[in-house]
Amino acid sequence: MGSFNTGSLCGTSMEVKAILIAGGHGSRLYPFTRYAQKTMLPLYERPVIDYALGTIRRAGIKDITIVSNQFIGQITSHVGQGLEGERIHYVIEEEPRGVAHALKLARPYNDNVRLLIYFSDNITTMELDGIIADFERAKSPPGCILMAREEEHPEAFGVGVLDDEGNVVDIVEKPETPPSNLAIGGIYLFDERFWSYLDAAEELHGDGTSISDVNRMYVKNNEAELISIGEETWVDCGTPDTLLQASIMAKEGKLDPTPHR
Repeated sequence: MGSFNTGSLCGTSMEVKAILIAGGHGSRLYPFTRYAQKTMLPLYERPVIDYALGTIRRAGIKDITIVSNQFIGQITSHVGQGLEGERIHYVIEEEPRGVAHALKLARPYNDNVRLLIYFSDNITTMELDGIIADFERAKSPPGCILMAREEEHPEAFGVGVLDDEGNVVDIVEKPETPPSNLAIGGIYLFDERFWSYLDAAEELHGDGTSISDVNRMYVKNNEAELISIGEETWVDCGTPDTLLQASIMAKEGKLDPTPHR
């Protein structure tokens, strides 16, 4: 699982842009999401999206595409044009048609770049600035980095399969019997080949293509690295219980919505 290999660095760099996925029905948070975008629900004094954006911004990313549903106007009213020096793009997902479709809506703003793909439910205290700086500076395409966390019940996630040396050799999507307790889901780094891998995954899996299908292609080619967040916090605040848990953490000052440390 180790740290990202920085052996092939040079003076040039390729920008990392971010795609923030904030679509879907948010059905786990009904009835609130009948009237509000789920990322605009409160975590104590700030909406959920501020914490996701805070993580992205503290990583030094200046170009962010936000994909959302019919309530995207609530996000645009709150986020606006972003901070000074940022480029914020808004894309509407008129109906939920799966992860691949939502991602491809953002493709016009994010072709031939390296990508941080961030699913908005995920709130973490992990700081990504060092990882992303290395990823940008890698001379050759650096593959993908999968952020993982230890889960007592990882059955609802993509779960990492590891070899005896701790290297990821496969990903099993929502397994009944998890091969490990390492849940992979919500925050990913991909190199400039991401879209070709996504296209290839769609040819195999059609509308049911998941992000794990793309991850598995990188893994099969020995181009994926798994990084466990260790002692850092990671909350998937997509249910009332976890939203409450994250709100308490925000009130206690354990979560940071600010763009700078």
